[in-house]
Amino acid sequence: MADGVRGRRGLVLRLWEALGGELDTALARGAARDPWPEPAASAWLTHAALAALVLGAGLWLLAGYHAGFATLNGAAAELPDWLWQGLTVLGDERVAFALGLLLARRHPRVFWALIVAGLVAALYSRGLKPLLDAARPPAVLPPGSFNLIGPGHRGESFPSGHSVTAGVLFGVLALFARRRAWRAVFLLSAVAAGLSRTALGVHWPVDVAFGLGGGWLAAIIGVRLARRSQWGFHDGSVHLAFVTVAAIVSVGLWFDDGGYPAAGPALQALCVAALGTALLGYVLLPLGRCLRRVAER
Repeated sequence: MADGVRGRRGLVLRLWEALGGELDTALARGAARDPWPEPAASAWLTHAALAALVLGAGLWLLAGYHAGFATLNGAAAELPDWLWQGLTVLGDERVAFALGLLLARRHPRVFWALIVAGLVAALYSRGLKPLLDAARPPAVLPPGSFNLIGPGHRGESFPSGHSVTAGVLFGVLALFARRRAWRAVFLLSAVAAGLSRTALGVHWPVDVAFGLGGGWLAAIIGVRLARRSQWGFHDGSVHLAFVTVAAIVSVGLWFDDGGYPAAGPALQALCVAALGTALLGYVLLPLGRCLRRVAER
């Protein structure tokens, strides 16, 4: 019996070592797919970030903190509610984690850059929100005087957290994109997600401008910091730790639509896709390959 126990332990140990080697190989191959963006190549995103910040500051100083809201919110009301609900969830932190989970194994550098940039952005967004605690449109404007879609949040308006998240997510993807067309698509996606916050009636345009600008700067800083701390994807245990966090956060997409029911089915589909991809890529397929190798020895 003791020999049987030792045999099973030996099999588990060999299998664990094989899985570790499998992951290390996959991460090395994945890292080779995505060269680090050169600092000079990020100048265009820096310009976009500065333009957004200057626009926000200009609106605030010249026309007041609430400038442009009535115009944008009124124009957006001509488009269907489901469109703005679908766009706004692009700035949901859980969506960013789920999309990162889809990329994690094949593009570990991008995944690591998203994690680092997200931490930088969190310092910016979550630091300013409670410090300033600016009132949102539902707390300032009379009910019925503007178009409100979804939850009527009232506090911590500056900056727009969804805009920051969209700026980080699509900013990092744009930095790693090799074609200008994809860069444009990613930047426009971030802008659309930001504008949706005013369309929904929960943020002033100034909040959105500072959210996008801060998010894009966080993406630039995050990519540079990730490049200097490559243990985040060379070390399989660190990589798996963040993959686990991303998986746990992604589960929430199945149960909570964030107050935007039109986007619920898409969020649930993303949840299934992200968790299914992680399960296949990190557990089922590697385990099957390793079991075959161990059995052949």
